[in-house]
Amino acid sequence: MTDSSEIAECLARVRAAVATAARDAGRDPAEITLIGVSKRQPLAAIEAAFEAGLRDIGENHADELLEKAAAFAPDGLRYHFIGRLSSRRARKVARQAMLIHTLDSLRLARKLSLIAQEEGREVRALVQVNQGGEATKGGVAPAAAAALVHDTAALPGLCVIGLMSIPPFDDRPRDWFRYLRELRDAAAAETGIALPELSMGMSHDFAEAIAEGATLVRVGTAIFGARD
Repeated sequence: MTDSSEIAECLARVRAAVATAARDAGRDPAEITLIGVSKRQPLAAIEAAFEAGLRDIGENHADELLEKAAAFAPDGLRYHFIGRLSSRRARKVARQAMLIHTLDSLRLARKLSLIAQEEGREVRALVQVNQGGEATKGGVAPAAAAALVHDTAALPGLCVIGLMSIPPFDDRPRDWFRYLRELRDAAAAETGIALPELSMGMSHDFAEAIAEGATLVRVGTAIFGARD
C-alpha cells in the first residue's frame, strides 16, 4: 500500500486501538511507542506514514534498513532494528538504529560495546527471548535472559533497557506476553538493572501485549497493508 490517505487512515485506526487498549489496561497511552514495521514496503509508504505523524519505523533486514535510512532520514524519524543482526552488519546498523531489539548473544553484545567505545557513543539494545524455542527465530532461551542482561552490564557503551520477543503464533498470545513481563521483572530483580522496555505485540495481538505491559508494539500490515 502506498496511497498516502489510506496509510494515514490505517495509522489513525491503529493509534486509536493502541490508546483504547492502554486505557482498558489502566495505562497511559503515552507509555506505548508504536513502531511501524516497513519490511518489504516501498520508501513511499514510510514517507506517507511519517507525513501522517508516525515517528518510529522498524526494519527486519540490515541492508533494507541501511538503504532506507540513507534515502529518508528527516529530523524526528527513528529507525529500530528488529531482525537478526550479524556481527558483520552490526556497525552500520548501530549507526542508523536508535534501538536494536534483537541482542541474542554475549558475542554480539561485545561487538556492540566495541563499536560504542570506538565511536564515542551509546548503543541501546533489548535482549531478545525465544520463548517457544523455535529454530526459525533468534533469541536466547528464557532461562538465559537474566545472565545475558547481567553480563552486558559490564560492557562499556552498551545499554540494555529491556526484553523483546516474537512468541509462537497460537491462540494464547496473552499468556506469552505475561510470561515475558514476568521474566523481565525477575531479571531486573536478579540483576538490579532497570529494564523499563518490553517490545512485544504485532498487528494481530498488540492489544493483548499492551494489557500485559508492552511499551513498544511492532505493527506492520495493520498500517501498511500486505507486503509485496
